[in-house]
Amino acid sequence: MSTSSGSTKRSSRPFRITEEAANEIKRSSPTAPSQGLRLRIAAKRQADGSVDYAMGFDEPAETDTVYTQHDVQILIGLASADLLVGAVLDFAKPDNEESNRFIFLNPNDPGFIPPDGTL
Repeated sequence: MSTSSGSTKRSSRPFRITEEAANEIKRSSPTAPSQGLRLRIAAKRQADGSVDYAMGFDEPAETDTVYTQHDVQILIGLASADLLVGAVLDFAKPDNEESNRFIFLNPNDPGFIPPDGTL
């Protein structure tokens, strides 16, 4: 794993975002990059084994993994890294819903069912 300024880490992608998700992120906050903010993705294992997710714009911490996909800079903290390996953030319409929303597709979540085997 290589490092850049400070000790912020840059690595291969343990987590991916789809182009649709990236486009919605850029539409949602077009000024975030100009303010030096990046998209932080966080995950936490719950007592029942499921995974809770959070995302928002933030500044990088020294221990974050930082990388860029579809022109969106992504931050992942140490506490979330293992839970997000192989996960994907998409912006799509889940079954039985009428509108698109952000969805996490994560093989580390015990309730995960791959959509049409596409992961």
